Formats: sequence, C-alpha cells, structure tokens
Amino acid sequence: MPSHAIGLDVSRETSERLEIYAALLKKWNPRINLVAPATLPELWHRHFADSAQLWALAPDFQHWADLGAGGGFPGAVVAILAQERRPDARITLVESDRRKATFLRTVARETGAAFSVADQRIESLRPLSAEVVSARALAPLPGLLPLIARHLSPGGTALLPKGRRSDAEIEKALETWRFDCQKTASMTDPSGVILKLTEIERA
Repeated sequence: MPSHAIGLDVSRETSERLEIYAALLKKWNPRINLVAPATLPELWHRHFADSAQLWALAPDFQHWADLGAGGGFPGAVVAILAQERRPDARITLVESDRRKATFLRTVARETGAAFSVADQRIESLRPLSAEVVSARALAPLPGLLPLIARHLSPGGTALLPKGRRSDAEIEKALETWRFDCQKTASMTDPSGVILKLTEIERA
C-alpha cells in the first residue's frame, strides 16, 4: 500500500517501516492527539503522502531538521525514506512536547529509522546548521522565519507546506526578510503549496 499511497516507488523494507509507523500513530493518537482524529481515515493521503512530496523538492543534504515535528510529519516520513535513499544523512526532529517526543522516539525504535529527537523549544535549542529545514503547520511565515534562520546552514533550503493564505504570508514576511521563493502546487491539498525558500536573510 505505501508505495502508491505516498506517490513514491519505495522498497518493501520502507513500506514495512511506514506501515509500522501508521499502526503506532493509530494506537497512540487517542491518548495524545498527534493528528486530528477526523483525518485518520485519510492518514496515507493527508499525512504520509503530504510529507513524502517534500522529498522530491529537497536539494542534496547531509542534515535535515524538522521543526515542531508533532506526530512526525514530515520529519519521520523523511527519515524513513532516507533509510533507503540517503542512509548517510542525519535527520533531527524538534518537538518540545515531551509526550510527542516520546512517541517519536518510539517510532524511531520500532521502525529502525535513524532520526534523533530534540525535546527542546526551537528558539532555545543550539543552532542545528541543517542544509534543509522543514516545518508543517507550525506558524505563519513571518513568525517562522526567525526559527528557520536559527537552524539553517548558510546556503540552506527551507521546505514549508502552506495553505491558501501563502501569498499573504509571503507578502507580510517580505516586510522584514529577504528570500528567494519557489512555489510548487501541493499534490495532496488543492489549495496548498510547498514553499521552497533559499537565500534567507533579514531585510
């Protein structure tokens, strides 16, 4: 199921890891609300495929950091894909909620995906210097950029799934920041886009 469900051709081992992750999410979600319960019937489309589509947009990287990882989207999905496609890469998921961080460590252990979990606040965590930084449903762009800039390496890329208000967020962010922005239509949300930001600096 995962291979076509996430829109990528993956190995049997990767499919099995994703299935384990999905089962863990369904088991834990009633206790700590990792995703909105109404989205569980569409788990593969709304969360797994939505996360996997960032993979194709990412440049070559050694370190990927996912800020405000929550239930692990997109970071844990990226880490599972990286096991097959970039086994030398480091993946760091930042999640200050200790219960969610415990869930993410369980996913790493049960799936064998090589990602680490930092259960600290994004703004107080030492800079991660990652070539790719992602964040999904964390904050509007003007408030997100200082967090991204803290953890992005020079010349790095931010990959940010956004909804119908993306243009307004970009316009507001450009009042205090400068960046190059490439927009790609979301494969899972008709009104959504993936923002690919580079050359990020304060105005």
